[in-house]
Amino acid sequence: MVIIKLALQNLLGAGLRTWLNVIVLSFAFFAIVSLQGLLEGMNRQTAQAMIDTYYGGGQYWSKNYDPYDPLTLDESHQPLPEALKKIISAGEATPLLMLPGTIYPEGRIKPIIINGIDPWQKLLAIPSHFLQSTNGNIPALIGNRMSESTGLRQGDQVILQWRDVDGTYDAKEVDIVQVMQTSVQTVDIGQLWIPLQLLQEMAGVPDEATLVVMKSGSIDHISIEDWTFKDINFLLTDIKELVKSKSIGSTIVYLLLFFLAMLAIFDTQVLSIFRRRKEMGTLMALGMTRGEVIRLFTLEGSLHGVLAVILAAAYGIPLLSYFVRVGWTLPTQTDSYGFAIGEKLFPAFSAGLIIGTTLLVLIVTTVVSFIPTRKISKLKPTDALRGKMV
Repeated sequence: MVIIKLALQNLLGAGLRTWLNVIVLSFAFFAIVSLQGLLEGMNRQTAQAMIDTYYGGGQYWSKNYDPYDPLTLDESHQPLPEALKKIISAGEATPLLMLPGTIYPEGRIKPIIINGIDPWQKLLAIPSHFLQSTNGNIPALIGNRMSESTGLRQGDQVILQWRDVDGTYDAKEVDIVQVMQTSVQTVDIGQLWIPLQLLQEMAGVPDEATLVVMKSGSIDHISIEDWTFKDINFLLTDIKELVKSKSIGSTIVYLLLFFLAMLAIFDTQVLSIFRRRKEMGTLMALGMTRGEVIRLFTLEGSLHGVLAVILAAAYGIPLLSYFVRVGWTLPTQTDSYGFAIGEKLFPAFSAGLIIGTTLLVLIVTTVVSFIPTRKISKLKPTDALRGKMV
């Protein structure tokens, strides 16, 4: 207890030098927590948007479906087996049919993917109910990015061309009945949504689908021949890898800040030991062992970390709590970076992140504080009183 009181007294007595180190270290601590919180919030927000809008509780893929090869879409559909029909009839899944097509907005050629979806489905956050009514033309739904790139608006008409199962091309006029606002680019860019049954008739593939989306939260699935079940972990692999790559980049930034803070503490400890040689000799002459002197100076340095955590909490908790509530408004230029985030990013902070970062700061600060004190182990009290160092 005496060593703790003496260390705290010496630390606070150093004045401005101590608080400059504490402020720099608190900034590094705050940067680590805030950047990791932003990335975790980005990961959660993107994953949830994808689950709600497209992935659901997992998907059954037809045997030839490859989302990275649109040229195979013509062959990436097959009849729905009875097992899947029962699940769909129970409202636990919804089928999607995907075919390549072309539209001609304002005389331009625009290759697209035609998506057939049940207008009465409730599983996905796609406003498919707008596809329930028609005036004779094909009702179509597009996203806001698709609307911007093609110039199509609600109420517009455009020529749609497709090829049926026999390889025959056909074309018909479609009505844009709604432009949906969505942050998920997978269902937006280059995508056109029409009623499932209508697309099946157009392509000549009755009761066929490309994939079947399970209800969100569903964890049970069965093995079905020629259909492969893809769970959420598999479907979100690309997003996790993208977040991981960005996390590595941000790690470099806050490690640099952390290194600068540790360097400041290290220099402070070296200077302190050099200037307080006579004080160390006096303490040892009064009966304090070398080990106790080492603990004293190490504790003084490690208390920088404690004060930094307290200071960071003082200004960090209110600031980060505010952003958790209201979110971080993103510039419109980030809309096409590949994340289904929306207009605002809401950071997420876990107990593991806070505790882990706190322990990291305290441990590293203690180690950095201990390294310069090793010289004290060979120091003689008489030499220290005369101002000599080993």
